[in-house]
Amino acid sequence: MRRLLRRQDPAEIAAEAAGAMSPAAPPPPVEPDLTAAAFFDVDNTMIRGASIYHFARGLASRGLFTTRDLVKFALGQAMFRVRGDENPEHVAKAKEMALAFVAGLKVDDVVRLGEEIYDEVMADRIWSGARALAQAHLDAGQRVWLVTATPVELAQVIARRLSLTGALGTVAETDQGAYTGRLVGDLLHGPAKADAVRALARQEGLDLTRCSAYSDSANDLPMLSIVGHPYAINPDSELRDHAREQGWGIKDFRTGRKATMIGLPVAAAAGAVAGGVAAGIALRKHYKTH
Repeated sequence: MRRLLRRQDPAEIAAEAAGAMSPAAPPPPVEPDLTAAAFFDVDNTMIRGASIYHFARGLASRGLFTTRDLVKFALGQAMFRVRGDENPEHVAKAKEMALAFVAGLKVDDVVRLGEEIYDEVMADRIWSGARALAQAHLDAGQRVWLVTATPVELAQVIARRLSLTGALGTVAETDQGAYTGRLVGDLLHGPAKADAVRALARQEGLDLTRCSAYSDSANDLPMLSIVGHPYAINPDSELRDHAREQGWGIKDFRTGRKATMIGLPVAAAAGAVAGGVAAGIALRKHYKTH
């Protein structure tokens, strides 16, 4: 039996065509998860190598200081990385050296150069796997902070470029927009990172048992141990062993199984200091010639 089809009028045809071409409705907004967050170390966790070393390389490429200026200090601090020697007296001496250079420098100049150098040197060194982990937390409605011994101004540049919530870093005291040569607190390293995360959790109403932390170094065990979901990322041997014993997640984005050092062998504790020296030398020379 022949089937009769209803003839559609032009308005119906146009409406159907418009519907077929309409873009899919956007997904509903993610409900904020206000009590959970993620904390990422920076050097060798979020970025290949030491962020402050990459910053110093950017300054060197501008002719603002010599490689010898950086190497002289870095070699003196290499024992921190090679031996794991973090003698408080050594760290104090390194900090004192850095402070002698940063006094009087303008914060805006450091931030401006940090923005430029991130785009030129650092952006291509971000681990895509670590970036994806951070994005997964953001997609789940959680906030994500960087936690690093790197100066907070540079850490905030990295956080902004990665569209993260913010950054905790070593804070240098300022007065009228210039560095005074003193620190506010101490280097954000080791136990100090854990203290900073606890303070942020109290301020933001976070439940640390629901939070995650990521690092490559056993130096960050204090921070990793206070959250409910710790992860070892590109871990050193000590952290890898500890993570296995504790059943923590382990992810390695490096090529090959053996951990390799990228850049100068500067300790995490001294990395920010070395960069402060390099930046101080560079900017001071810059101001003397302008």
